[in-house]
Amino acid sequence: MATRQDHQSYSEEKLTLLALSSTYGIYAFGGLYVLGSVIGYMLAGIVLLRSFVGQGLKVQSVSAMQWVWHIGMLTMLLALFIGHANWNLGMPQTIKSTIGWAKGWALMSLFIWLGACSYIRPHYVVRGVSLVAIHSLVFALISVLAYIAGISGDIYVSPLKVVGGPGPDFFKVSLFGMNPETGAGRWQFFGPWAPSAGLIACLSLVIVSLEKNDKIRRWAYFGCFVIVVLSQSRAGLAIFLVLIPLLSTQKSLKHPALFFIAGVGLPALLLLGQPLFEAVMDSYQQVKDARPDSTRVRNALANIAIQRWQSEAFWFGHGIIERGPKMVEFMPIGTHHSWYGLLFVKGLVGLFALAIPLFISAVYLVWQGIHSKLAHRALCLVFVLLCYSFFENLEILMYLCWPAFLIIGMAFTPQKLENYDA
Repeated sequence: MATRQDHQSYSEEKLTLLALSSTYGIYAFGGLYVLGSVIGYMLAGIVLLRSFVGQGLKVQSVSAMQWVWHIGMLTMLLALFIGHANWNLGMPQTIKSTIGWAKGWALMSLFIWLGACSYIRPHYVVRGVSLVAIHSLVFALISVLAYIAGISGDIYVSPLKVVGGPGPDFFKVSLFGMNPETGAGRWQFFGPWAPSAGLIACLSLVIVSLEKNDKIRRWAYFGCFVIVVLSQSRAGLAIFLVLIPLLSTQKSLKHPALFFIAGVGLPALLLLGQPLFEAVMDSYQQVKDARPDSTRVRNALANIAIQRWQSEAFWFGHGIIERGPKMVEFMPIGTHHSWYGLLFVKGLVGLFALAIPLFISAVYLVWQGIHSKLAHRALCLVFVLLCYSFFENLEILMYLCWPAFLIIGMAFTPQKLENYDA
């Protein structure tokens, strides 16, 4: 990557900061899904244009870690094509699904590449995410007052839904949502549903910890805490609490084995301990009020996905998600869980196409994180994504997760690690 003066800033950095700091303004028009789906390609266009015609600058060559993600996400596309061909889904559906891939899985490798090869520095991403967390405090205050006053939380569904997406929830503008069983308020902030706000809070907490302005960092921390509490996400709160010691003890974690336990062992422990976790959490009335039937529905969706994957489409999946039966409230099979969803839609090939990049990234960042704060935070982001992959479909939430992939991509570049930690 070409050298430049630290005081200089380029258009891709400004665009990144503007996009993040304008999150709630864009959300007010229901445009976040559109922004999150196109921002990566806009940034890539700027980087490529600069490399060919601008100022004699050169794009850094693609590293081995980036290739791991590129190959994984291209394998997703291959599984998509084969799955559609096996089930005779037709060319229109294949084109539609390919566009969906470009707005989901493809963005993972694209933002990894942008983080590694573009001139976007960590400071711009960190400041943008910190501002979003602080803005969330204002949003929380207004929406809580509206809830107390008895004002309806739903405002409108943006006409931008005509561009297409996973569903109307991604274009809905709301102050807050309602728990259908208890009638109490539950906040999704700028996410499509409340649990996604828990993911936002956890990823933001990690990124905000890199903020060098003490005042901004403290307020942003508070914003992350408010998001996870009002979201009432059990998984989000559990992961949030685990992150606090992981973030505060980085300097003392010098032994590689401890990093491996933190980056790989804890997600496995969370998965294996999920039944115990659910039993303990459900013993409290305040948690029971947060959709007690959600576990039953998730388990039923998982069982259906596994059974149909094993018996019908082992290697390349069914190609698309399908609406479930009444017992799961007609929720689509292949949602609420990245791994069950991958098995159902893209088969065993699709599952390994995500599992291998995540695992290799964790191992790589374990070693880099021993001496680099930026790499340590990237490892924590991989930890959050891995944990949340057991509760959400990461693909359809990529329009919210892209800052995390930028940071991870930066941690794959030794020069950016050196510049940040210098």
